[in-house]
Amino acid sequence: MRRLAFLLAVLPTALLADDIPLATDVTGVTLYPDGATVIREVPFTAPAGEHRLILADLPRSTPLSSVRVAVDGATMGSVSLRDDYVPPRPDDTDAAIEAARARVEELESALRAAEAEVAEIRLEAQAAHARVAFLEALGKGDGVAELDVGRLKSLSDMIGVETLAALRAAHEAERRAEEAADGLKDRREALKRARQALAALVPEQEERAMLAVAVRSETPASGTLRVTYNIDRAGWQPAYDLRLSRDSGALAIDRGALVYQDTGENWEGVAMTLSTTRPTERATPGEVWPWPRRIHDPDKPRPKPLVRAQDSSGVMAEAAPAPEPVVTAAAEFDGLSVTYTYPDPVSVASGADNLRLALDRLTTRADPVAQAAPLSDDTAFLVARLTNDTGEMILPTPLASFYLDGRFVGRRFLDLIPAGAEAELGFGAIEGIRIRRVMLGRNEGEAGVITRSSELSEQVRIEAENLTDENWPMRVVDRVPFSEQEDLEIDWQAIPPVSEENVDDRRGVLAWEFDLPPGDTQRLELRYTLEWPEGMVLE
Repeated sequence: MRRLAFLLAVLPTALLADDIPLATDVTGVTLYPDGATVIREVPFTAPAGEHRLILADLPRSTPLSSVRVAVDGATMGSVSLRDDYVPPRPDDTDAAIEAARARVEELESALRAAEAEVAEIRLEAQAAHARVAFLEALGKGDGVAELDVGRLKSLSDMIGVETLAALRAAHEAERRAEEAADGLKDRREALKRARQALAALVPEQEERAMLAVAVRSETPASGTLRVTYNIDRAGWQPAYDLRLSRDSGALAIDRGALVYQDTGENWEGVAMTLSTTRPTERATPGEVWPWPRRIHDPDKPRPKPLVRAQDSSGVMAEAAPAPEPVVTAAAEFDGLSVTYTYPDPVSVASGADNLRLALDRLTTRADPVAQAAPLSDDTAFLVARLTNDTGEMILPTPLASFYLDGRFVGRRFLDLIPAGAEAELGFGAIEGIRIRRVMLGRNEGEAGVITRSSELSEQVRIEAENLTDENWPMRVVDRVPFSEQEDLEIDWQAIPPVSEENVDDRRGVLAWEFDLPPGDTQRLELRYTLEWPEGMVLE
């Protein structure tokens, strides 16, 4: 009722008797990674005849070109929008807001007083240290050497007593200052929370836009006005917690979403849908134009190129790209995007909340293995190898937190894992497995990387030592050179033989897989020889 009274008060006096002012609220939002589609709905009743439904509470930032209107219960006519005149909104004197403001002011005052108290205590410590410095200087004065034994002893005793008292005073002041400073942390945190609470309570400060919708009905009408528009100051991104149990290999993926909006108005109890659709990005594939090639006799003059017809804009018609279709934010198709519908109403304050919504949990199984790349690692890392058999896409996000047996091991970017795809997820270093890579020998005609000799032989030894008290399945990845030239011949040998060649379709990348018992050391060797014609250069 208060919002409706406000609308009646601020609307221009030129409103006619058939104008029906309405107050709308955001009822539903579809959030995209960048942007959102906002839905506002409001019921109305109108006598028979022609009327205008007036909305004067759209945010001033509403992109009017994207506003779409639908009316249920009456025949809709013209729609007019304006944002050139919006009366200023009155100050909100709600008791809860006033109480929140008073709380912020109270905490600010208390923090200033506490900071002043800490500063005064530190001044006491500085004064005590100044007394100590004065006493030290007094004991080194020019007239001290001329004093007799009695007076010298009295002066020495006085300096000792006063210095001790000053040091104790400085120590006590410093102790009290540290205790008081520790209390400032709690005060600052309380003030931060109070300011956040106030930001969530204070209504939006932006002015409003106006929307007028003409309706007509032969009989008294009762229906719903629905307004939708697209905005860019809102969005969401996935947030995952990946929890791996080493013993069972069970991997639980708790999926969530971080949502935000800075539209200038608070969303209270809205129906929230999260979509991976990106309406702001290109929706059509690039064009491929014909590529004519010509030959000519260099001894003959080349003919001048024909001038192609141009359109009125001066752009060559042949090169004009096809117009992109209009992207409809509500268009979503299976296989192209993922949509989550949050089951409960959601409230998000403008510019104040970075709200996390819990979505669901996916479960699968993974094969934990200790993996090392001796070229860059001196220890192994726990890697979980899995196939995404959940039937759902795991979206990419920079907000992926990894847990191993309930212990947090880090946060990093998680790549896209489509349904049915294989993936490897890292869960941190295994400090008890040490890796060493040693070049045992190198035989070449001349020293250096670039040589004119016709042969190069190298031998590499890799050692994996298990200092833990448990058996580890190991995977060690290394490489040998490869050639794409017939004249450069490369022969290599691995001892023991490798388990996989050309790992992930990378030529020359090799992998050994084996079990490494506790206290054991596994030795691996690579030998390779490169031969090429005399006089050629190896790079």
